[in-house]
Amino acid sequence: MRVIISGGGTGGHIFPAVAIANSLRKADPSVEILFVGAEGKMEMEKVPAAGYSIKGLPVAGLQRKLTAKNLLLPFKVAKSYLMAGRIIKEFKPDIVVGVGGYASAPVLWNAQAKRIPCLIQEQNSYAGLTNRTLAKRAGKICVAYDNMERFFPKDRIVFTGNPIREGFAVTTAEAKAEGIAHYGLDFEKKQILIIGGSLGCRTLNRSMVKWIEEGCPGGENVEIMWQCGKYYEKDMLAFMQGRNLPYVHLSAFIDRMDLAYAAADLVVSRSGASSISELCVCAKACIFVPSPNVAEDHQTSNAMALVNKGAAAIVKDAEAEEKLMSEAMRLVNDAAALRKMEKNIAPLGIDDADERIVKEIFALVGRKKQA
Repeated sequence: MRVIISGGGTGGHIFPAVAIANSLRKADPSVEILFVGAEGKMEMEKVPAAGYSIKGLPVAGLQRKLTAKNLLLPFKVAKSYLMAGRIIKEFKPDIVVGVGGYASAPVLWNAQAKRIPCLIQEQNSYAGLTNRTLAKRAGKICVAYDNMERFFPKDRIVFTGNPIREGFAVTTAEAKAEGIAHYGLDFEKKQILIIGGSLGCRTLNRSMVKWIEEGCPGGENVEIMWQCGKYYEKDMLAFMQGRNLPYVHLSAFIDRMDLAYAAADLVVSRSGASSISELCVCAKACIFVPSPNVAEDHQTSNAMALVNKGAAAIVKDAEAEEKLMSEAMRLVNDAAALRKMEKNIAPLGIDDADERIVKEIFALVGRKKQA
């Protein structure tokens, strides 16, 4: 079987795509997989690192600000469409899987025109424009949230959850002890994990800076793992220079996120689809600070899907510097509130989403071959 997996742009698209590929290989070691991504985006580095071949397209997204780059967009899309057509002609896929992101559109348009089966994996609770358009001719749409018939044909929706990276599981006492030991934390303190992604999150970093400048109110029995991101590492290290704060552990990158989750009593994070899926599987109490800089404000929709079930708390990005850390201190010291969140988020965790999606891929290919 030959499979093209297309999409990317962010870790939220790439991690599920690689998880699907890994599960395909596990189910059928003879499967041939080709990724198609966007030139200059992180998939061009992450996918080969995971052991897969990838081809890049010059496609790009529409810039929100008025810029000359938007004038070049139609030409990039046209060139990408032609390149995608050649890739499909040469590779001859049995199926094309779209995971969202710029590159998926020209690839799936070509595949659909050639009547090649297509499957779409939509990570978010508010579907993006690309996937909404492509879904009209897709064989299956795999989703991770309820009520997605707002965006897609109901008869082709399959609830699978979002594929996540390997190693994540519901936190046990043993896993928590291993996480605390791995990061050299204090067993007697409450642990907060603040994660801003690989590049970092300015809002979360500014919230921490303000809290530290104010004397760390409420943090007497709290320890913090603060992942600031490589983009902000230099500035945050300079800020921490000379400050005697042994209970604040600053790093640009966290090497074992599974153990960091396990150690944490509370996680503060953006509400991208992949992060939410991992937190659900680990059954972690969390505060989400949705990014306002995403299409259709989908991170707020993602977060509210959990907040409405009593499975998470939310602080608006614009209010985070004033409110986030005080809310985190209040919550981490409220054992009953933490247990309630953990109890409510646990049923939302799906740890076999990749296998569910692969099952749908095989079904679509089998149906095509039978025809």
